[in-house]
Amino acid sequence: MEIERCGAVLLLAGLGRGELLFLLPLFLLFLVLLLWGCSRPLAVRRAPGQVGYLPVPGLSRKQAARRARRYRRPGALPPPYPNGWYRLLDSAQLPRGAVRSLSLLGEQLAVFRGQDGQAYVVDSYCPHLGANLAAGGRVVGNCIECPFHGWQFQGEDGKCARIPYAEKVPDFASVRTWPSCEVNGMLLIWYHCEGVSPTWAVPEQREVATQEWLFRGQTKHLVDAHIEEIPENAADAAHLDFLHGTAILGGSDLRHSKSRLWEFMKHSWKGEWCPEPEPNKHCSQLLLLHSTSIFGKHISALDLKVSVRQVGPALVFLILEHAFLGRGIILQSVTPLEPLLQKVVHTIYYQKNMPAIIPKFLLRTECLQFERDITIWNNKQYLPKPLLVKEDSSIQKHRRWYAQFYSEKSTGVPTHESLDW
Repeated sequence: MEIERCGAVLLLAGLGRGELLFLLPLFLLFLVLLLWGCSRPLAVRRAPGQVGYLPVPGLSRKQAARRARRYRRPGALPPPYPNGWYRLLDSAQLPRGAVRSLSLLGEQLAVFRGQDGQAYVVDSYCPHLGANLAAGGRVVGNCIECPFHGWQFQGEDGKCARIPYAEKVPDFASVRTWPSCEVNGMLLIWYHCEGVSPTWAVPEQREVATQEWLFRGQTKHLVDAHIEEIPENAADAAHLDFLHGTAILGGSDLRHSKSRLWEFMKHSWKGEWCPEPEPNKHCSQLLLLHSTSIFGKHISALDLKVSVRQVGPALVFLILEHAFLGRGIILQSVTPLEPLLQKVVHTIYYQKNMPAIIPKFLLRTECLQFERDITIWNNKQYLPKPLLVKEDSSIQKHRRWYAQFYSEKSTGVPTHESLDW
């Protein structure tokens, strides 16, 4: 609580009496949240169409979203599935002996954890007669057993280890396996359209591995856009102040976020995106400096530094640093469920000596700002040759950097692709 008192003193020192009276209800609300929200991690799950679409009279929210998807012109899109590492699920979601069925990246996968504690990822369909290994299959040792005839496939290499009614197992009997790893509390798989083995590893965040930073919450969103459009925001500096400069109190609905009611508070962002050199050419960096002004006065106590590192096409590490509220990380993952449907997960870990309300508030703020972006992504068209000014040069630079995750054999978005759920 000493930290909160110090922060309040720094914040209030820059405000006049009338401004203090105006902000008093906000501080009371903060105190209520502090007492109420410390016990459990924040969990936000947005259903399809719940955010990112404008309402239509006479239609439900989901119907309005479906209509918008149906009539949208997505543009000339890049290949839908770049090469790289992708999050499947949280490690905690796959206990020993569990089997999960997942559909993503144009593939049907069976994910299971063997009795040795190792997680394995294989193709869902049994090569015998095509049964789904994850639909009733069970874990036997470190194998997954087909629910149809009992064939057992090893998680490590996919080879068939046993056929209960056969004298001999054919040498060629196997199911495809996928390279996987468990890092930062996530299970990830390596995808490459040409079957190339992993060319880089997912970095481990030391503070997460050692539990110096604790899990404090997670948000999940579905975004109706091409995967490349989401990380491209990092190179689009001009949108930061315009889209995210208005007070977070204005909410995520772009029709009302710029209401004059919230003009007393402004957010300012300064950042410059750049790719990393070899041997980390698959990574990029963005240093974001966030500041807040209230009634035109800069409140230094609210300054926040965010060091953003993109690793590959779909993973982002956001290190948060505050003068007196400490340090933590938001892990962002983007996983293509379909060519124009992305599952985006934000997970926050924060230093254990800070009250849980602090990282939960930061994640909630990130969630709100992200939902402003979703409204843009869900309704925009991808332009392969956008009309840019010189101040937009980083956008083209980002597209050249991101192109490394496509191969000559990367398939394009099907022309018959349905934009409906």
